[in-house]
Amino acid sequence: MKKIRRSIIAAVTIAACSSMLPAEGFAGNGCGGASWYALRSKTASGERMNPAILTAAHRSLAFGTKVKVTNRNNGRTVVVRINDRGPFIRGRVIDLSRAAAQNIGMVSSGTAKVCYQVVS
Repeated sequence: MKKIRRSIIAAVTIAACSSMLPAEGFAGNGCGGASWYALRSKTASGERMNPAILTAAHRSLAFGTKVKVTNRNNGRTVVVRINDRGPFIRGRVIDLSRAAAQNIGMVSSGTAKVCYQVVS
């Protein structure tokens, strides 16, 4: 009986602790603010930033990772490739290229609340 009780307590503790992790704890999925940028400088991956292609910056996802980004205000989605690091502003989870921002309808506002998930 004590073994079962310990197992149950351990399972409940693990479940409770994992639910307290921040949304950014697992970088493959998350929600937060997004912004867009259209520079023509070099990205952290070494390629030149092209605002006309569907790319994005993320703090920790591997370069080349494909991510589906959904605008929470209108439900529009876009799949982008991570090729840069950022954003470096609190509350923001991803920076999109201008083309990606245009696809999800956030160019005029400059920022939007989004959710993202790794697709490959």
